[in-house]
Amino acid sequence: MAELRVVVVGAGGRMGRALIRAVADESRMRLVGALERPGSAVLGMDAGTLAGIEPLGVAVTDHASDLFDGADAVLDFTSPAATLAYAELAGTRGLVHVIGTTGIEAQDEETLRLASHGARIVKSGNMSLGVNLLAGLVRQAAAALGPDFDLEILEMHHRHKVDAPSGTALLLGEAAAEGREIALGQHSVRVRDGHTGPRERGTIGFATLRGGSVVGDHMVVLAGEGERIELTHRAENRTIFARGAVRAALWAHEQKPGLYSMADVLGLST
Repeated sequence: MAELRVVVVGAGGRMGRALIRAVADESRMRLVGALERPGSAVLGMDAGTLAGIEPLGVAVTDHASDLFDGADAVLDFTSPAATLAYAELAGTRGLVHVIGTTGIEAQDEETLRLASHGARIVKSGNMSLGVNLLAGLVRQAAAALGPDFDLEILEMHHRHKVDAPSGTALLLGEAAAEGREIALGQHSVRVRDGHTGPRERGTIGFATLRGGSVVGDHMVVLAGEGERIELTHRAENRTIFARGAVRAALWAHEQKPGLYSMADVLGLST
């Protein structure tokens, strides 16, 4: 396979810099573009220097269309509005679009579906191998134990994260709902405050913590009468997400246009 020409969007962010490093470490890829929003302080910087590695000869720019014209793949951990715009650009150019952006609303999924007629889109609330394996375990446990075991999802992230519950928590919630063959939206509990009464049987609860520099901790608790199962994943650095995104892009390049998940990339789809 020829080198995959890659654009990293949101290049100045923590994940953007991690993605630049991951692309630079992958012999089957070449960074051809680094994108930031107009007015960003990092515009014009060499992407390698920005990411803390040797210069790569790629200057950070705010011209998305020009970069996408010369690319095969786009790695995107930005904001919902930006991601939807990038998906449309990727769709018209037949690119790979790896989406790690969280907080995308259900009503916007149609935009991604339409873009996937031309693009190879891999979208996941979490790109790490460990979390996607955890989701498979949660699906199996929820199916085996059923609603007799109360299911709660606890997550903690750094103080700067803006969406809650996290995309990973929702991914785990969807896995649990699939295991129980129910719709998550109709059975999830996001907030408890005041006199809430007894816990409703069969619901899936979410608890959100924010603070410090925590990259991402997730625990799924299945609590029955007299016993409790806890399934946990702790992310120690963002490299795991960047490596997953790189793997997703390489895999998607060999697929036909469509909308995929990390479960598809890792062969874990049910």
